[in-house]
Amino acid sequence: MTALGAIQVERCHGYCQTCGQPEFAADRLLGLEGWLTSRARRMACLAGIHDPFRKAEQLLDELAGWSVDAETIRRRCHETASDARRQRPQREALPQEFAAAAGERELHIDAGKVNTPDGWRDVKVAVFASRERGEPATAVDYEQRELPTPTVRAVVAEVEEAQAFGQRCQAEGQRLGVSAATLSILGDGAEWIWNLAGERFAGAAQVLDVYHGVEHLAAAARPALGEGPALNHWLDEARSRLVGDGYWGVCEVLAQPLADAEQQRQLEAGMAAVLNYFCGHRERLGYAVRLRRGQAIGSGVVEGTIKQRVNMRIKRVGARWLAEQVGPFVELVALADSSEWNEYWAMIAA
Repeated sequence: MTALGAIQVERCHGYCQTCGQPEFAADRLLGLEGWLTSRARRMACLAGIHDPFRKAEQLLDELAGWSVDAETIRRRCHETASDARRQRPQREALPQEFAAAAGERELHIDAGKVNTPDGWRDVKVAVFASRERGEPATAVDYEQRELPTPTVRAVVAEVEEAQAFGQRCQAEGQRLGVSAATLSILGDGAEWIWNLAGERFAGAAQVLDVYHGVEHLAAAARPALGEGPALNHWLDEARSRLVGDGYWGVCEVLAQPLADAEQQRQLEAGMAAVLNYFCGHRERLGYAVRLRRGQAIGSGVVEGTIKQRVNMRIKRVGARWLAEQVGPFVELVALADSSEWNEYWAMIAA
């Protein structure tokens, strides 16, 4: 099968004089490997990583007139994903782009969920990005600012323990030439993220995702104020204090008594837990300074990556994936949106 459709190929079958293995000698000269040519395999993979394999089968039939079954597409996608991961250290496009890119170096880390034969597992995802600084902002107007989109990004993903994933992230950072001294690491409150950051990227700036912090404030006040205008009004003030003054801003807003004694009692019941949470992240709450510099204070880059690469493609009703295939597949989906997609297939064709 070629990119233009099926063609009939007749060639001689023989045996290698050195190893004695049977082969079609012309296949190597023609660039044939299996049933699909390199270009056809590229098209099949592109269809398979963006849509379910059965839908990809239908898509190729409609657009290219191919008769390629979903199982073939699935196998080729996973083979290509594994091969692309093995060749990752040899690719040069993204390291060159990171070296030339202006702006801040960021590392966003989070985890999504994927269904496997052993149940739901965490797939850890890290996104290295380079982003230019935006306009300065304050605790009052930061949600209205338009932060520049990253000009270049690289994705690593795997279903594995945090220690192994930390090594994977460190290796990618070294490949990209990213220095911890100029790196900002953004993530939610998960302990494994910050252990990874400290062990593998010592000296990097650590930033707790601001929206995750606001969620903790809302959770603390919701039992007392319920849902509605009262909670929204309190949360607006709390958010401003958190962003403007970090941990001490949280202390100040929680120290302000509520007018209703019962509401105050309910707020105090959860106060210790929320203060303890923010105390553990005191050094990661430097939002005001970062806003003045035009830097990011949220981990939306990795959350968007998980939504697009994991949830929309992998986390589908009835879908079940082998754990060892998830990480390479997520990376292949991300590869298709980067300059290394063309580089990878050029290496395959060489």
